[in-house]
Amino acid sequence: MKHGLKQRKLNRTSAHRKALFANMAAALIKHEQIITTVPKAKELRPFVEKLVTLGKKGGLSNRRAAIATLRDEAMVAKLFDTLAPRYQDRPGGYTRVLKAGFRYGDAAPIAVIEFVDRDPSAKGQDSGPVFTEEAIEAAGQADETSVPKESVKKANKKKAEDKADEAPASEEKPKKKAAPKKKKAEDTAE
Repeated sequence: MKHGLKQRKLNRTSAHRKALFANMAAALIKHEQIITTVPKAKELRPFVEKLVTLGKKGGLSNRRAAIATLRDEAMVAKLFDTLAPRYQDRPGGYTRVLKAGFRYGDAAPIAVIEFVDRDPSAKGQDSGPVFTEEAIEAAGQADETSVPKESVKKANKKKAEDKADEAPASEEKPKKKAAPKKKKAEDTAE
């Protein structure tokens, strides 16, 4: 009988689920809004709300309990110092789950989970390396996935200009066109 087993297993072992929710909760506390699948978002909501309640209660033992759950002291500090005072007068319901369509590739339902009175400036904060012009030029050919689009356009344009300056137009030889392929005659021996 399946009495009292209401949580989703999400096709993971219990240790994997525990680590998954700890990492997702840390990301949600850091950015105050994350995109994930609907089942994960719905399972993450009570996990995070219990952590916010610990933050509202305060105290050393609750802070240690939050550290044991999250394993990220910087996010626990933000939870206790920033989020807990923000939700001090709210009796629960600190997060919301918004459905956001379906993922390309496997058509999984996607959701946005966010804090109710979130700080929009926290989104994307400390998400990756900050690129300088020298680092972009030293990296070579760039694409939109690794650096900001404006820097990509600028770096690629500069590379194209450098190549054009190095090779004069007189040295370029026209490419020979390949001979057209001959079509095979169909068998008429039927």
